Order: sequence, then structure tokens, then C-alpha cells
Amino acid sequence: MNNKIFFSEQQRFKQVWLWICLFGINGISIYGLVKQVILGSPFGNAPSSNMELIILTLFTVSLFFLFFNLRLETNIKADGIYVRFFPLQLTFKYYSWDKLSRSFVRQYNPISEYGGWGFRGFGKNRALNVSGNKGIQLVTQDGSKLLIGTNKAHEVTEILKELGHLTID
Repeated sequence: MNNKIFFSEQQRFKQVWLWICLFGINGISIYGLVKQVILGSPFGNAPSSNMELIILTLFTVSLFFLFFNLRLETNIKADGIYVRFFPLQLTFKYYSWDKLSRSFVRQYNPISEYGGWGFRGFGKNRALNVSGNKGIQLVTQDGSKLLIGTNKAHEVTEILKELGHLTID
């Protein structure tokens, strides 16, 4: 089996608004934890218990580290497309060329078509994306669709064409 990777891309969440929100939420929860638990001064007009503040802070810090480590990885090989959303998916999901009826690169609207970025959609129309508005559209033999976001649309198009798996409408 040929394991040569013809295309590889790793994408991370880079939206400034997302990181401002995550830093803000963490800043507030850490400040409240230090003020109330360490310094002994109640945080807010109706302070939570120390245990609630500890749990909240652990949750917000964990959420920050989850987003910090999230990455969409896409590899195109001679036998198909491999994709995973690490660390939520530890192994790559494999899409064999012979199980796909179509594969092409297209522009899309992440908000109106999929409701945003991340693991999106249900049933037969799903998306994996972290930024931008271009993606690799896969259509399986049974009509299911998966859109894999990419920031390298031109490069992917050329690789699909070179491998003989670019389907043009």
C-alpha cells in the first residue's frame, strides 16, 4: 500500500473574538477563585461556595486548553482522504476513493449552511471546519456529504486533479 501523503494540512481556531472570550472568562473565574478562596474575600454580591468556584475555574481552564489543542488535520493519499479533529478524534477517519461518488473544492457559508465552525451538521450533511469559507466537499456513494474546511483550496484542487479524483460540476 502506498502511504505517500500528497497533501497535508493542520488548522487551528484563530478567531480573535474566540480567544478574547476564552481569556475573559478564564480571567474572571481565576480572579474570583483567588479573591474568595485564597484571600478570603467574597466574590460578588451573592458569592458561590468555594467548591463551586473551584469547579467553575477548572471547567473554564479545561475549555481553554481544549480549544488551544483542537486542530483539524487533513491528509490526502493515493488511497483516499484522512481527516480528524484532534483531540476529540484520536484516529483518522478514512474516506476511500472507491466509496466516494464526488470530491471537489467549493466555497461555502459556514454560518448559514452549517451554523458555524467545528463538528457541524447532522445525518447526511456534515462539516468539519475551523475557519474560512472554502472546503473539500466529499459525497459518498449513498449520498452523504462531508465538507472538510481548508485554507489551501488551490493546492487541494491541484492535488485532486493530479490524482484523478476532482469532480467538476
